[in-house]
Amino acid sequence: MGTVVMALDQGTTSSRTILFDRTGAIIAIAQREFTQHYPQPGWVEHDAAEIWQTQRQTAVDALAQAGLAPGDVHAVGITNQRETVCLWERATGAPVHRAIVWQCRRTAEQCRAIRERGDEPMLRERTGLVADPYFSATKLAWLLDEVPGLRRRAEAGDLCFGTIDSWLAFRLTGGRLHITDHSNASRTLLYNIHTRDWDAALLDYFGIPAAVLPEIVPSAGPYGAVDASVFGAAAPLAGIAGDQQAALFGQGCHRPGDLKNTYGTGCFALLNLGAEPVHSAHGLITSMGWQVREENAYILEGSVFVAGAALQWLRDGLGILPHAAHSEAMAGGVPDTGGVMFVPAFVGLGAPHWASEARGALVGLTRGTTREHIVRAALESIAYQSRDLVDTMARDGVTPPAALRVDGGATANNFLCQFQADVLGLPVDRPQVLETTAAGAAYLAGLATGFWDSLEQVAALRRVDRIFEPATSEDWRQSRLSDWRKAVERVLR
Repeated sequence: MGTVVMALDQGTTSSRTILFDRTGAIIAIAQREFTQHYPQPGWVEHDAAEIWQTQRQTAVDALAQAGLAPGDVHAVGITNQRETVCLWERATGAPVHRAIVWQCRRTAEQCRAIRERGDEPMLRERTGLVADPYFSATKLAWLLDEVPGLRRRAEAGDLCFGTIDSWLAFRLTGGRLHITDHSNASRTLLYNIHTRDWDAALLDYFGIPAAVLPEIVPSAGPYGAVDASVFGAAAPLAGIAGDQQAALFGQGCHRPGDLKNTYGTGCFALLNLGAEPVHSAHGLITSMGWQVREENAYILEGSVFVAGAALQWLRDGLGILPHAAHSEAMAGGVPDTGGVMFVPAFVGLGAPHWASEARGALVGLTRGTTREHIVRAALESIAYQSRDLVDTMARDGVTPPAALRVDGGATANNFLCQFQADVLGLPVDRPQVLETTAAGAAYLAGLATGFWDSLEQVAALRRVDRIFEPATSEDWRQSRLSDWRKAVERVLR
């Protein structure tokens, strides 16, 4: 029996490994960034081999940092950036193309054609999703159609398709497992949320050979053994969930009506729907949250494509932000944005707009605009976009929560959390452990292997760090939201 559960947290810009003990405390964190590839405007790719190398190395680094032996790992869980498409050789494990990232917009024309044919309602009914390049199916079809030889090899069974969880599971187990869990499968546009399986009609619609698909498994396993060559000892691979569903699980949002918002590269608000799916009439999407001990949880989700990535752009693209951690002090250094509104639609707008053609804008610039105003506007844009998601849930009949549970690296920023409370008019509940995505993966793996006994025990591990109370008037709130919506309208024209 090991003393820690290892969570492999494979994100959009970095690979991390986090070790958790039985109290849910973090013992060690190791992180390595990897290369972002932008071959054309709006296209985003990753090197799957580099993802594997960085992820494996962080596992070794975390154990060394904690002073633990490989045999101290009780179980391993995976959480991952979702919708990103990997395609590799079944025999060798070698990628046949760079991974196409969830942010990539190269299939916008194909998705527009789907909508113009009137087929989107069929997709929404079967999958809970919309026709948008965000999801996996059109990206996979693009690879099979555009890269010579891949379709023939896929039909022959020579290739494996998977989202990042599948890719890591394959490499972790030395090619023995080609699997995905329900939370990740439900983000592909190939999974039927009613039958909870791959949909033959959708495979035919997108031209995807069934031979490339992974087996769908529960979110809490166990599934098989991580090869001893990975970090020095064999351990059960026992939990898998897409990053946002893992964060919902890690926040202890195990009951219908529980709501959380994660602030990372993107921003994602998820509501636990319980055992039955509910379709949105206002641009939100329905997916599987998880399957644990034969119980299913569905989610209603709103997705913002660019949140923390806006700060990364200010740091790396414009060079006006020395480090993301400096954004709090810079934003607090000015009383407001000086009239600046920042709509970070670098790769289009997600929910509730689903406007893949939209592009970002800085509105209201004057000669007096400083970098502090722009940094503050970027932080405020994260909160405004999140308010839009909560408003959309309300239009779908969801009762507003008593508070918003938040997580993700950006919530370490007190300015952002307070502004979020102010613009929502709701308390913002920040936990002590912000790494709820990794915690969710760890909890799933630990539940599957007896490290923890029950959902109730896992939920009790969550502890509150701080609750941010709204400190503004409704008039102020509506005035600011009006300015925000006018700025959004400009990028939607």
